[in-house]
Amino acid sequence: MRTLHFGLRVTDLERSLAFYTAVGYEVIGSVPDTPFGSLTMLKLPGDEFVSIELVHDAAGGNKAEADAGDRSVLNHFVIKVESMTATLGELAARGIDAEAPVSPDGSDDFLTSWLTDPDGNRIELVQWPTGHPDGFTSADWTQ
Repeated sequence: MRTLHFGLRVTDLERSLAFYTAVGYEVIGSVPDTPFGSLTMLKLPGDEFVSIELVHDAAGGNKAEADAGDRSVLNHFVIKVESMTATLGELAARGIDAEAPVSPDGSDDFLTSWLTDPDGNRIELVQWPTGHPDGFTSADWTQ
């Protein structure tokens, strides 16, 4: 098994598309009418597969606000970047504000930064240290 993508409920599809395309995501398809609302599939340029499905129900109001009391609401998701400096520069040029990067381990090559989408969803940017796999592995948890 593996995670394919996640569905992210949004209140204003056009505003969210403007944000996510400014971050660098590409729209690769959509399904206009489902029981959830319209679905818009996004992927990053270097990815082969969809990683986010924007879910918008124009008639249903703000489901994200209705779910706010539900502890299963999204906390954050993470995007790997090759260069934090270059990425933050590109985002700033597109009008996207991000927090100043910090290093979880005090090094110069393991950096994280945060930004927030129009619906308040938090996105963590991660620049892994040189030689680190593309994601967490069991090696990250061994002492």
